[in-house]
Amino acid sequence: MPNTSSSKKHCQDQPQLSGPIPKSHMAKSEENKKNSGKKLKDVEISVPIVYGNIAFWLGKKASEYQSHKWTIYVRGASNEDLGVIIKRVVFQLHSSFNNPMRVVDAPPFELSEAGWGEFEIAITLYFHSDVCDKPLNLYHHLKLYPEDENSSMSTKKPVVVELYDEIVFPDPSEAFLARVLNHPAVHLPRLPAGLTLPPPIPVEDASKRRKGDTKDNPLSQWFLNFSEADELLQLAAARQQVQAHISKLKRQISLIEGQHKQLKSSSDQ
Repeated sequence: MPNTSSSKKHCQDQPQLSGPIPKSHMAKSEENKKNSGKKLKDVEISVPIVYGNIAFWLGKKASEYQSHKWTIYVRGASNEDLGVIIKRVVFQLHSSFNNPMRVVDAPPFELSEAGWGEFEIAITLYFHSDVCDKPLNLYHHLKLYPEDENSSMSTKKPVVVELYDEIVFPDPSEAFLARVLNHPAVHLPRLPAGLTLPPPIPVEDASKRRKGDTKDNPLSQWFLNFSEADELLQLAAARQQVQAHISKLKRQISLIEGQHKQLKSSSDQ
C-alpha cells in the first residue's frame, strides 16, 4: 500500500551526523571552504527528492528471518540523476545486520537487503564540495507490511512507502550554480539581472549525464508520482480533516458543558 509525505529542508540548517563520518569527507572540509567560490546572495537552488522503500513479500520462500526483500533509496522526484548534487549516501541499518553502516558512493543511491523486521533507517546525504559542506540527515521507517490489516500480502504487489522532500541551498556559490544551471534535477528561480556565470564544465560523454537516472530502474514501475498539485490537494484534504475534527471536539465540549450545567442546577435545588 503506497504511503506518501512531504516537507522541505534547508541544507545549512542541518546538524552534523552523530556517529562516524567517512574520513574522506572530514579531510576535505577545509578544502571545500577554500574552493566554494563567490556566494550569490538572494538566490536559492531547490532540488526535489524522494526517499523511501519498496518491500516484496517472499511468500512460500519466506523463512523465519527473511520474509521480505526490500530496497531503500533516494531518487530524483522525477527520476533525475542526483549525482550532480549528492556525492555519497550513507544508510545506517539496524545493528543486527552485518556491517550496518552502508555507504553508496555513486548513483543510483539505493540499497537492497532481506529481513523480517521493520526499523528506522538513518539516511545521510553528503554533497559535492561546491554544494554544501554539511551533510543532511533524513530518517525513514522501513515498512514491510501493509498498513491496512485487512489487506493480504502479495508476492506480486509490493509495499511502497515514499516521502517527497525539497532540499534548498540558499546563497549558492557561482561554481555550483554554473555547474547545475541546466540540469533537470535542479529548480532555479529567476536569476538577478546582470548576473554572469562562468561556463559550465562540459560532460564528455552524454551517457554519463544519465548514469544515475532511475527511469530505467527495475523498481520504477512501483515509484509514486509527485507534483506540486498533488501536494496542494493533500494539504487541502488534511485541512478539511482538521476542521472536521475541531468541529467534532467543539460539539463534544458543548455537550459536556450542557451536562455540567444540568448537574449544577440539580444540585442547587
